[in-house]
Amino acid sequence: MPNGTDKPIGYWVRSLDGLLETLLDRDLADMGVGRRHWQLLNTLQAGPLEEGALAERLRPFWREGAITLAEVIGDLTERGWLEPDGAGRHRLTAGGRAAHARLAERIAATRRHLAEGVTAEEYAVTVDVLRRMTANARARL
Repeated sequence: MPNGTDKPIGYWVRSLDGLLETLLDRDLADMGVGRRHWQLLNTLQAGPLEEGALAERLRPFWREGAITLAEVIGDLTERGWLEPDGAGRHRLTAGGRAAHARLAERIAATRRHLAEGVTAEEYAVTVDVLRRMTANARARL
């Protein structure tokens, strides 16, 4: 039986990304959020950002047809998890930081499940290879 090594890397990257999308949306659904909400909260955990900078940092994660950044910002603001900081930036509220902590536990559990049977060294090598391939592709643009 084939082990999948006959498939190109693009197949596996796209396949994993689609599965991550499905798993994270499912694993976070009972909290009324999805992967995009997590990504935005996790990005703002480091500090406030204006919407353009936020969009740039999140661009690699956003898909065509997915919920928009404005929709996620609106939803998280309505929940009281985000607020403007007075300097044109979005920041987490105390409720947003608490939500981030709860979501981080879920994300960590999903990541542990995904990494079963993968050593820390294998993971690091895989990430490094993907990083270098991404840099190579960007250099050609």
